[in-house]
Amino acid sequence: MSANDAPRAQQPSATYDSAFLKACRREPVPHTPVWFMRQAGRSLPEYRKVREGVAMLESCMRPELVTEITLQPVRRHGVDAAIYFSDIVVPLKAIGVDLDIKPGVGPVVERPIRTRADLAQLRDLTPEDVSYVTEAIGLLTRELGSTPLIGFAGAPFTLASYLVEGGPSRTYENAKAMMYGDPGLWADLLDRLADITAAFLKVQIEAGASAVQLFDSWAGALAPVDYRRSVLPASAKVFEAVAGYGVPRIHFGVGTGELLRLLGEAGADVVGVDWRVPLDEAARRVGPGKALQGNLDPTVLFAPTEAVEAKTREVLDSAAGLEGHVFNLGHGVMPSTDPDALTRLVEYVHTHTAR
Repeated sequence: MSANDAPRAQQPSATYDSAFLKACRREPVPHTPVWFMRQAGRSLPEYRKVREGVAMLESCMRPELVTEITLQPVRRHGVDAAIYFSDIVVPLKAIGVDLDIKPGVGPVVERPIRTRADLAQLRDLTPEDVSYVTEAIGLLTRELGSTPLIGFAGAPFTLASYLVEGGPSRTYENAKAMMYGDPGLWADLLDRLADITAAFLKVQIEAGASAVQLFDSWAGALAPVDYRRSVLPASAKVFEAVAGYGVPRIHFGVGTGELLRLLGEAGADVVGVDWRVPLDEAARRVGPGKALQGNLDPTVLFAPTEAVEAKTREVLDSAAGLEGHVFNLGHGVMPSTDPDALTRLVEYVHTHTAR
């Protein structure tokens, strides 16, 4: 079931007619909707203030703090959607995996998964494991009103890579060694992670999220043949598990220009595109029946306003023929970005695309 096929009753009534959800459903919009990956985060001084002295994972487990952080960019920038403040490893932490997010490094796993016996670390995720998510989304949807909230989860491949490598990697040699050398173990690992990820997204949708994004940070490290054979089935399982809710499903990865059609085939209603592929070319690669999200290079925001507007017009012109377009960056907001540049960008897109 696609977002277009879902009965209207399944959609949160306050947000159903928002520009963001209309664009996801490939319907006419009053203006091109805008939100930014990592819009809630280190680029905002108010974020740094409320996070002071609070570890990253702990901040993801405090409902009132999550609510405040998620709302900050909506208040400041006037974006068309909020993105639930979390981290891709939150569901793994919730089921007892021994990991931590180390400043300047990223997620570090105490006992990497290298053998079949190591799979025992990955039990099923229950709503009780993440009750703080349900509470936070309840608080958020009351505050957001007609502004949609996007649920968020890491994709099975990226989670598997962290678990097998033990932390961030540039080469993914351990993960790829398992994928090529023990495809049975690899498939079982990703299948288990697909179940955990689907359960995490279901909690968010049932609590009130209006859309969900599956973030496959590291999928661009794969050749299309390997993605199709060894990764797509798990991502497709996640999308299928939440299809019945009728909320738009967004799929995004970095460096995935060669994988765009496959990202759509996995079950997404909206395919996120990084800055490397123009949106008109991305539409050709993805094929019909999908909205696109993207794709201004995040570093453009460090240029003067006139240059930002010129590059933004290039993105909007490239998207002119699309059935549905959600304006976003081609990756997350960089920490040293001037918040005022984001506010000006939102206003420019809204004004430039007003119907």
